[in-house]
Amino acid sequence: MIDVMATSSIDRVTPADRVARLLTEILSPAVLVATVLFAVAWASADSPVSALVMGVIAAAAASFLPIAYILHGVRRGAWTDRHVGVRDQRTLPMLVCLGSTASGTLALAAAGAPRDLLALIGCMAAALVVAIPITLFARWKISIHSLVAAGTAVTFTVVFGWALLFTWPLAAAVGWSRVRLGDHTTAQVLAGALVGACATGLLYPALR
Repeated sequence: MIDVMATSSIDRVTPADRVARLLTEILSPAVLVATVLFAVAWASADSPVSALVMGVIAAAAASFLPIAYILHGVRRGAWTDRHVGVRDQRTLPMLVCLGSTASGTLALAAAGAPRDLLALIGCMAAALVVAIPITLFARWKISIHSLVAAGTAVTFTVVFGWALLFTWPLAAAVGWSRVRLGDHTTAQVLAGALVGACATGLLYPALR
């Protein structure tokens, strides 16, 4: 009986579910944040060495350190998974991410980072300032996956031009994956995308 039940459970995992899980993992916020920060550092720094140094500082603050903290919390049992799917568990990881990103912004400013990179990481901090109260006070699980994916797509278009317009469908695919997996509602995905797109589509051009 147990074998039958296990087989039935496996059968319910459809190809669409597998695609959604793959998109959620390979286009996770930690991956996209590091990617876009390194890309902007490369595009705006004076030299490859400077681009590498500034990119590492930015990615460490906004991606590597926050995800390391989250993974440590998962191992301790503080939260259920690396995407922190339970809304009540999200506040502390998001606050840590905000604090780390803000600290990275100050470190980059002190190191004389290019204005484009400073503006981008500042926009990331600003987006978190919007998302955290929604999570904490409105008690609503806005999609960080969608926020980062949309913000990344808009940033690539602003910095590198319309040739990277193909990143927008990828951002939409990330949103679809979150709804498909049942981690977010359509409204939560759209809200996340709106915050991310506004942060990099409106605030970033004004700061860079």
